[in-house]
Amino acid sequence: MRANLRNEDGFGLIELLLAIVILNVGILALVAAFNSGALAIQRASQTATAATLTEKQMELYRAQIYANVALDAASTTTASGNTTYAGDTAYNATQVTKACTGSPVANECNPMRTVTGPDDVSYRVDTYIVSFTPANGRPVKRVTVVARHSTSLRTLARLTSTFDEATG
Repeated sequence: MRANLRNEDGFGLIELLLAIVILNVGILALVAAFNSGALAIQRASQTATAATLTEKQMELYRAQIYANVALDAASTTTASGNTTYAGDTAYNATQVTKACTGSPVANECNPMRTVTGPDDVSYRVDTYIVSFTPANGRPVKRVTVVARHSTSLRTLARLTSTFDEATG
């Protein structure tokens, strides 16, 4: 009986299998970490590109005089029929509009357009312009630019700025 207890035949094989299983668990955890890191980098890249696109769109309005800060009336009517555009918190049925000339409509007049970023990803840039008068103040226009991923329509960046008629 004592000889059977000291017999360790096959015990090395069990130790080896256990070591392989533990090593596999560690390797799979590293692969998962690399995968989630790559996904985080991709999302950060898209968010940074979307932020750049919203800033670029806002610069178009900063270059305009106050009277020209408006959206194309016909394009705004079309955009209002889009559920994503009309469902945004910045949307207001009384957007500031004017008749813009040119075909296609200039980027500063277009309420909803698709742009390909430098990362070769398509983004949808939506613009909302609402006029209001604060208490004891002059009329101002609030411009909100939202950049979304063009397929998932997930909001990636949002930028809001107000324009006062005293600025031009």
